[in-house]
Amino acid sequence: MTNPVLAMPVASLKGSGFTHPERIRYQLSPEELVEDTLRLNEGELNDTGALVIRTGEFTGRSPKDKFIVKDAVTESMVDWNEFNNPITEASFNVIHSRIVEYLNGLPELWVRDAHACADPRFRLHLRVVNEKPWNNLFAYNMFLRPAEEDLEEFEPEWTILSAPGLRLDPVTCGTRQHNATVVSFTRKMILIAGSGYTGETKKSIFTILNYLLPVQHKVLSMHCSANAGKNGDTAIFFGLSGTGKTTLSADPARDLIGDDEHGWAGDTIFNFEGGCYAKTISLSEDKEPGIYQAIRFGALVENTVFTKGTNHIDFDDASITENTRVSYPLDYISNAVEPSVGSTPTNIFFLTCDAFGVLPPISKLTPGQAMYQFISGYTAKIAGTEAGITEPKPTFSACFGAPFIPLHPTVYATMLGEKMQTQKVNVWMINTGWTGGEYGTGKRMPLKYTRAMISAVLENKMAAVSFSTDPVFGLAVPDDCPGVPAHLLVPANTWSDRDAYKQKANYLAGLFNKNFERFRANASEETIAAAPRTGM
Repeated sequence: MTNPVLAMPVASLKGSGFTHPERIRYQLSPEELVEDTLRLNEGELNDTGALVIRTGEFTGRSPKDKFIVKDAVTESMVDWNEFNNPITEASFNVIHSRIVEYLNGLPELWVRDAHACADPRFRLHLRVVNEKPWNNLFAYNMFLRPAEEDLEEFEPEWTILSAPGLRLDPVTCGTRQHNATVVSFTRKMILIAGSGYTGETKKSIFTILNYLLPVQHKVLSMHCSANAGKNGDTAIFFGLSGTGKTTLSADPARDLIGDDEHGWAGDTIFNFEGGCYAKTISLSEDKEPGIYQAIRFGALVENTVFTKGTNHIDFDDASITENTRVSYPLDYISNAVEPSVGSTPTNIFFLTCDAFGVLPPISKLTPGQAMYQFISGYTAKIAGTEAGITEPKPTFSACFGAPFIPLHPTVYATMLGEKMQTQKVNVWMINTGWTGGEYGTGKRMPLKYTRAMISAVLENKMAAVSFSTDPVFGLAVPDDCPGVPAHLLVPANTWSDRDAYKQKANYLAGLFNKNFERFRANASEETIAAAPRTGM
């Protein structure tokens, strides 16, 4: 059943617990993985050749069911909170035994060896063991693909075991319910049970890199996208899912480094991944041509619906979930950088999706404001990104990635602050959320205007523009921006009721201040002074 050239040596399974190496489908090509998925009746091809599947019960991450083993390695290092839930070594061992027993009972498994981190100085060797061939295709798309000669002596540093069909017993396994994602830094292993959502694999690797890179290499790990201009200038875009990282970094005038996860070493920005994982809800070729055109053979589309009687995807249909997704290799984007490494950034963009409609669509930040906004990480969770989220919900997510950072947020914030100061990086905040009112009464900022604002910065067209100060948030708001109607730049001007605007702006300022209380003790005076002012 295995490709004889790429057959996994039995010796490499030593100690893994797998008793039937002959059942392993190792390092299959996308063509073979698609064929296996169709053979098992677990997917269909759309009219452009992409594989369309459904992830089952879970169509988004389940943060309450993500656990880190609390042991001698992690006890004093991990910031234990609602995202970093502790679990005992004993429970990990029980779950590991259950998964291995379950996978050993299956007629076939799909195994892939891959890398994370495009900068070879920090490369991590991964082995992914999947119950489903389409989960293995996701791993092919999203991780860096080793050359065939590199597989001959491949030694995985971390192993991911994925068993979507296994339902855990919470009582004996120490979990909240029947599904769980469990990380052990001591065993260097990730266990995923009960969920077929592919994003659990992606974000688990991101979580371990957010621990390993800062601790072992003094490299800042970041939840951001990155691209580079023709003259080599790099821009990075921070933001949670749904704020526009993938969309805004896919700029035909610039080269794409990556769409979601990067490291910032002393002299490089480098992608962790080998692919893109883009939201597809309301996708259109006009608005997002790069993503739209990447949906072809080899791409994996999740939880979408066909137009009745066809195999054409209706991207506006959210009947399964708002969190419809596609994964594809980075080289499906014609202007992707290979290898996906760039220079240190010239501009940093903090992307936020303000559901209240009171933050300026573009503003320039002082160093203190940049640190305040980075630690705050304000946005609105977009419907479907996580289980239970059905409409935009205001949230504060430290470092624009709290669910994925195992260390205390101030570790990452301090590293970012030092890099911004020493390298004199320009920092901007972009509101991709609502204008003319809050969610329900206003409307989403048109993408063409958001693109125009970012292009103006990257083309250095904002250098001669005058700025005014937002009275509540203290941010420097440009009085003019090429390609953008001037009245949209000042949120108050877009509201029909000025008193309602003031009330909502002061309310959001209060939320900022309340959230920041837990960071105040470790923040600099400059950062504290950047807090918004209420009562204005």
